[in-house]
Parts: sequence; C-alpha cells; structure tokens
Amino acid sequence: MYFEYGNEEIEFLKSRDKVLGAAIDQIGLIYREVDRDLFSSVVHHIIGQQISTSAQATIWQRLTNSLEDINADTICTLELNELQKFGMTYKKAGYIKDFAEKVRNKEFDIEMLNRLPDQEVVKELSALKGIGVWTAEMLMTFSMQRPDIVSFGDLAIHRGMRMLYHHKTIDREKFEKYKRRYSPYGTVASLYLWAIAGGAITGMRDYAPRKKKGEAKK
Repeated sequence: MYFEYGNEEIEFLKSRDKVLGAAIDQIGLIYREVDRDLFSSVVHHIIGQQISTSAQATIWQRLTNSLEDINADTICTLELNELQKFGMTYKKAGYIKDFAEKVRNKEFDIEMLNRLPDQEVVKELSALKGIGVWTAEMLMTFSMQRPDIVSFGDLAIHRGMRMLYHHKTIDREKFEKYKRRYSPYGTVASLYLWAIAGGAITGMRDYAPRKKKGEAKK
C-alpha cells in the first residue's frame, strides 16, 4: 500500500511553486509505502530511530517472523530481554514495552489519534516514552496519511529544499515560507523533497557550505 495522491495535489503544487513543479515533472509519480496499522507503525519507528534503514529492516523482520502479528498483546508476551535480543537497544525495548502496556491497559487510546488535528496528535504521541515530534510527524505521514506534513526536524527535507531552491541553509523562516506555499498538500511536497535529497534528479547538488579540512564537527 502506497501514500495516495494524484492530479489534484500535483496540479496544486505546480501552480503554487514553479520550481517544485518542474521537479515533479522530472520525477513523476512517487510510490512510498505506508502502514495503516498505527500500533505496528509506532513500534517500527521506535526501532528505526538513529539506525540505518537496513538495520531497521533486519530487526523488524526478526520481530515479525517471531510474532507474526505486531500488536499490544503479542508485544506484552515478551520479556524486556527477549525483545532486546531481536537487535534493538534495551532503551528502545523499554519504550516499546511501555507503549504496548499503555495500549493494552487502555491507558493510551491509539484509535482516538485518528480523530485529532495534527498538533494534538503530536502532543499525544510525544507524551509517550521514546517518541518525539519528528517520530510523530513520520507516523502522521506514513501511517495516518495526513495530507499536510512537512517536518522541520527532518534533515533530508532540509537537504531537498537546499538542493531545489539553491539555499546554503534552511532556517525556520525559509522553511515556514515553503510550508505555507505547499499547504494543504505539504505531505506530497515532502515526498518530492525526499526524492530530490536522495538524488532523483541528476545534476542537482546540495548548496550547504562544505566544512573546511580539519574543521571540528559541531
């Protein structure tokens, strides 16, 4: 299953932003997988924090092979050390167990998220251990399929904007200007910014200043 969008979103973005529109024409339709099961998506995103996509995929495959169905009940059958042995850190295993127990005990109503506006979804998810604003935004994008998500905390979004608009940096003011321009279809714009950041258009480069040789990382 892929993020659903079509001519309405594309034509709107092209009418609002000619530079992005030209990139959309070059790239074509983007197929990004989504997982409509919000519980398993939360677990998946906690696993994937600060590790490579391939490492995330390996751990996820081990977990799904063992449990088959990822839900609050199946996660709660595992001890913390059993969950950790799939390849994640103890801290992440603790976050996942805490989340599963809250859902199973009805302390956290995961289904009510679908009835909340974006900012309230971020607020509710961020109150859980191990979930911050960026993770909440990714869940709204790749599970809930909210239409207007552009994440300021996403480094690839910054890179895509720098490459597309030839900026050396993307500060909050520039970011908000583009986000307003994309609204109400910011999520589709995000899909194209991610593609651009990943090298979808030959010849586009990142305009971020290069660090001088020997310069300390900040």
